[in-house]
Amino acid sequence: MDILFAPTHSLLLSMILPFLAVFGIIVLDRRPNLREAVSIGISMIVIVLVFNLYRQFKAGGTVELSLFEILPGFAIAFKLEALGMLFALVAAGLWLVTIVYAIGYMRSHHEENQTRFYACFAIAIGSVLGIAYSANLFTLFVFYEVLTLSTYPLVTHAGTPEAKRGGRTYLGILLGTSIVFFLFAIIGTAVIAGTLDFRAGGIFPEGTPTAIPSLLLLLFVFGVGKAAIMPFHRWLPPAMVAPTPVSALLHAVAVVKAGVFTLLKIGVFIFGLDLMNTLTTTDILLYLAGASVLIASVIAMRQDNLKKRLAYSTVSQLSYITAGMLLATEAGIIGGAMHIAMHAFGKITLFFCAGAILVSLHKTRVSELRGIGWQMPITMLAFLIGTISIIGLPPGGGTWSKWYLLTGALDADQIAIMGVLMVSSLLNIVYLMPIPVLAFMPVAKEGEARPSVQEAPWPSLLALSFTALMCLFLFVYPQPLFQLASAIVN
Repeated sequence: MDILFAPTHSLLLSMILPFLAVFGIIVLDRRPNLREAVSIGISMIVIVLVFNLYRQFKAGGTVELSLFEILPGFAIAFKLEALGMLFALVAAGLWLVTIVYAIGYMRSHHEENQTRFYACFAIAIGSVLGIAYSANLFTLFVFYEVLTLSTYPLVTHAGTPEAKRGGRTYLGILLGTSIVFFLFAIIGTAVIAGTLDFRAGGIFPEGTPTAIPSLLLLLFVFGVGKAAIMPFHRWLPPAMVAPTPVSALLHAVAVVKAGVFTLLKIGVFIFGLDLMNTLTTTDILLYLAGASVLIASVIAMRQDNLKKRLAYSTVSQLSYITAGMLLATEAGIIGGAMHIAMHAFGKITLFFCAGAILVSLHKTRVSELRGIGWQMPITMLAFLIGTISIIGLPPGGGTWSKWYLLTGALDADQIAIMGVLMVSSLLNIVYLMPIPVLAFMPVAKEGEARPSVQEAPWPSLLALSFTALMCLFLFVYPQPLFQLASAIVN
């Protein structure tokens, strides 16, 4: 048992098992109960393995693994650090929850190609864990691209012309930004720094002219298209044509979180906070992130389609994390790292609720949701909890991440960014809070019976209830996340 759960074995197995699960899922195509059992079983094992890594990490152990070197300086290698540990815990935990939700959603909605869905989902999670454990930029880039390619079939799952258009936009922007910006930034870093390894404090040698890392920072921020900073956010709203479990994957578990995780890791371990504070492009990009926060919030207010409203909300919330990195303060990094988890649980709850409404009541527009709280009381209560967390109000977990982001802006003397964060929270209230409020408005006339309860299938209801409770739990007990986030900069 000790050999099986050695840290390096846990790290390697937690990455490999999701890829191996694909074979079981495909073989059991005609036996859906067993097919889903494979997904659930493997995801549970991955959670155990990742938790074992967390236990080792807390005890002060180091986990490093180098598989092979393609060229000198370009190795596939892994090393566990605090930010990667935090991301791995979020991804592994929410994989299981999303599978449970998907079983109820996909079957009730009579979705086709369910085997392909579960197989691509597993590949995406394996890729995310590879990103989380990456010891260098080359390894991260490889898994980053695998994640893009594995999620494309999920975006185009419906096979409709709209889904295909959304998929082309998705693939075009994410691959385009990777090749044009991200790859050139990696090559430039290798040439200037002589290494691609992630190191605390950064890797650029002393005496490097600041113009060079300033340009590289610009390339990295625009190259990591999954972080959806404007104007490279346009792939995200069209991707909402995908089934709701895919939207949850895009917004909470994998894709966008891989983007902002990558930016945080580059900021801390490639540039370092000291160097970031000297670069001319840091403030420019910080104000661009602030503009993305506000513009996306305003656009969200105008969306009647519920999933598109939530999509633009995600664009806004991602820029919180990008801003946390660009503030280049300890509190900003802590706030950004914590927001990866807080936003994940809050936003996945909202998307789960949107899917439940579609499956049960066949409604997709905000203007249609008045009074549905009487038919779906658990779902809309969960939506309220997720909304509170996204806004950053007690007792939602998002309170703490936004607190540290505000503190980071204050530490950096960025009063304008503090204002952006506060105004954005008010805009969050405007475009999110009316939804649960209207849901519990009376619809029956006096003397008439209220509509009967019509909740989503129990697997979906169980999943959204769990994520909503986690939003509350992370307010009461945020210490493990805070400790991991603090360890990134200390």
